[in-house]
Amino acid sequence: MTIQMSREDGLYYRQTLFDKARRVVIKVGSAILTNENGMNYEVIDNIAREIAFLRNSGREVILVSSGAVAAGRKKISFVPGGELSIPEKQALASIGQSVLMHVYDEAFAKHGQKIAQLLLTHSDLSHRNRYLNVRNTLKTLFKFGVIPIINENDTVSVEELRFGDNDTLGALVSNLIEADMFICLTDVVGLYNGNPHNDPKAKPIYTVAEVTPEIEAMAGNVKSALGTGGMQSKIRAAKMVSAAGGSSFIGPGREPDILKQLFSGELIGTFFFPSASKLPSRKHWIAYVLKPKGKLILDQGACYALSKNGKSLLPSGINQVIGDFGVGDSVECCDQNGDVFAVGLINYSSADIAKIQGVQSHMIAELLGFKDSEEVMHRDNLVLL
Repeated sequence: MTIQMSREDGLYYRQTLFDKARRVVIKVGSAILTNENGMNYEVIDNIAREIAFLRNSGREVILVSSGAVAAGRKKISFVPGGELSIPEKQALASIGQSVLMHVYDEAFAKHGQKIAQLLLTHSDLSHRNRYLNVRNTLKTLFKFGVIPIINENDTVSVEELRFGDNDTLGALVSNLIEADMFICLTDVVGLYNGNPHNDPKAKPIYTVAEVTPEIEAMAGNVKSALGTGGMQSKIRAAKMVSAAGGSSFIGPGREPDILKQLFSGELIGTFFFPSASKLPSRKHWIAYVLKPKGKLILDQGACYALSKNGKSLLPSGINQVIGDFGVGDSVECCDQNGDVFAVGLINYSSADIAKIQGVQSHMIAELLGFKDSEEVMHRDNLVLL
């Protein structure tokens, strides 16, 4: 599959997907929501007006919004002496979240729209029952005709509960409610095949059929207030959405009427197509929602059996166990170079796998005193990355 289409083919396919999109997740970051004076009210009003346009066209919309920390800093005129500490970020988020929602409430009310607030941590999505509860809440809000506004619950999140960034949160929410499209509005115009600042031949990438290492490397061509890492997280988010059968867009959030331009067929920003083969919901949850607790280094034969022959992982193919994990945890499978190529749910603890690594399955009971499964990781619970 090629990573780039012609302008004409890209325009046609993009427009087809925009026309069909009935459920849309829009993510906006601090880079466009705020300025040197605090909240950027002009941009926020434009976003509210644009989302109201989508709602009035019969679409369901979720807004994933950053900005609480920045709003908190403005509220108390906080000027840090250096990088913000975690307690400072959490305190500012607690101050700024109510400010942010008040601004949104007034902006959307001007356009006849009602909003609701959801604050999530990673554990809300990594636990299957809570994951389903969040989905049911969102679908009920759709039924009520209310626009959900989602942010990470920064005031309570610790490292193991964090999404990492709101791009990941937006992608996970998109897949949670089976959105047709994930729109990431930021302070860049999109991807380029070279650095436009020093390469006069650099051209914008309008359409991406598949997120390959080549596409991921293009993040380095983008100059943003967020830095290279910021664009890389957006591309990873697009890859997550694509795997679940959705499409994504990365483009300029400060552009007036950006959503109207997109849905009317303007070729702007970078559009990511859905994957040709959709990953089942449960496997997508394993691959992208759960946080791995450890790693297994596999021999060449096991790597081939998993990646090429669709086999389960047996203890005989394991060379090394890394990390401390229990039965049912998410664990990564790595090749001899340490590169991760699969992830899945484990059938034995790290301590038990250390005792049976490299042996045949018939020896499990003898070495452990029990045998719950022939496989260390069953194929049904394993996803190739």
